[in-house]
Amino acid sequence: MPYIVAIDQGTTSTRAILFDQQGSPVASGQLEHRQIFPQPGWVEHDAAEIWRNTREVIGTALSKADVTRHDIAGIGITNQRETTVVWDRTTGEPIHNAIVWQDTRTQGLVDRLAADGGIDRFTEITGLPLATYFSATKIAWILDNVDGARQRAEAGELMFGTTDCWVLWNLTGGPDGGVHATDVTNASRTLLMDLRTLEWRDDLLEAFGIPRSLMPEIRPSSGLFGHAESSSLLREVPITGVLGDQQAATFGQVAFDAGESKNTYGTGNFLIVNTGEEIVSSTNGLLTTVAYQIDGDAPRYALEGSIAVTGSLVQWLRDNLGLISDASEVEALAASVPDNGGVYIVPAFSGLFAPYWRPDARGVITGLTRFANKGHFARAALEAAAFQTREVLDAANADADVAIEELRVDGGMVANDTLMQFQADILGIPVVRPKVPETTALGAAYAAGLATGVWTSLDDLRANWAEDRRWEPRFDEAERERRLAEWRKAVTRSFDWVDAD
Repeated sequence: MPYIVAIDQGTTSTRAILFDQQGSPVASGQLEHRQIFPQPGWVEHDAAEIWRNTREVIGTALSKADVTRHDIAGIGITNQRETTVVWDRTTGEPIHNAIVWQDTRTQGLVDRLAADGGIDRFTEITGLPLATYFSATKIAWILDNVDGARQRAEAGELMFGTTDCWVLWNLTGGPDGGVHATDVTNASRTLLMDLRTLEWRDDLLEAFGIPRSLMPEIRPSSGLFGHAESSSLLREVPITGVLGDQQAATFGQVAFDAGESKNTYGTGNFLIVNTGEEIVSSTNGLLTTVAYQIDGDAPRYALEGSIAVTGSLVQWLRDNLGLISDASEVEALAASVPDNGGVYIVPAFSGLFAPYWRPDARGVITGLTRFANKGHFARAALEAAAFQTREVLDAANADADVAIEELRVDGGMVANDTLMQFQADILGIPVVRPKVPETTALGAAYAAGLATGVWTSLDDLRANWAEDRRWEPRFDEAERERRLAEWRKAVTRSFDWVDAD
């Protein structure tokens, strides 16, 4: 039986998962990496640590399954998307820590660019508003703030990539012939790619001050990228799938056609609605992005609602407040109280993403009384994920021709039954969890397996999908609207916290 290895390079950890032909996980390895916060609003990762962890988790997964490279038909890579790495093409050393998608240090550059044309200055071309979220301003910051970086970039000595590109380049040889490429989904998150031509735009590169020599080649999501280099445990195995994490989860949920959707609950939440071959521009605060492209086929597009903080709010309760010692404890703590006790947490740690796009917002906790306890905090943290999802779902329904009638969910938080029930309650539609909830890695495996013949068609992948559990809404409309009104009132309290200076 052929296997596929999926490398899932996420915001908080890196995993390698071995999948069989039925799309079932066989073995895995996982390592967390450090979250580096040099000052408020700054979030960094050590890219060298991420690559070391990648090699280790591959070995762990192979050893647990007792398989060798000869049993592997292909490798798929999925990744935290906008996180930016710039490195020396000769030594392979990063010239600065990776700047993470959550980082807000480049707001000043965003404001300067938006002064001519507003935040939608490049939206018609890229599908994205001007925001610190995307890669372009992060590249510019590194070039302008690391000694000698701009001169080295202009001399062709440096390379840029999101973490898929960084892993791919190292896996295929690094300085010794590594492949410098990314896929259309990751490229569509940089603010530098034309959605229609699927190429870097010289005028956008010029606007951000980025030499073209830094940029990787853009390729389809499913197709040959290269082969693992000779010293790897996977040597000579083809790398045949690359997708940004949210697009990979959509692929893993087999949402291949227009109107199909999914919501991933991870560090943040990300709702994606497939729009087929049509590029749909949102009028309600969503992003237009590439959903996937199979080699030789037309690209598929999507609308996306991006929420910065959901699962990471639970981490904050653990690491910053010490209310729990492990993230898995949050459900029991939330269940210790019957409701949120009037407490609402708006986790605008990096401003608010969709549908507000308010970089001036910061996190607030509202409704506090002497009655509030840590159980209410835990419940409010879970409910914040559900309320934010409702807001982006409303935006998607307003933009799309057909309303979403059920929500397929995936990611680490969907194991939390309390959250899933509240999500159904506040949406007013069923919430459906698949039997394989880690669909991000599965989607990367599917893209790789399609290119190597493990699966021959999208219908083969659809046949693998199976429902695990379904939650039906229990709130009546009056209760749902009452809670939504309180949430929206809390959101307004988060506005205007960051002044221009």
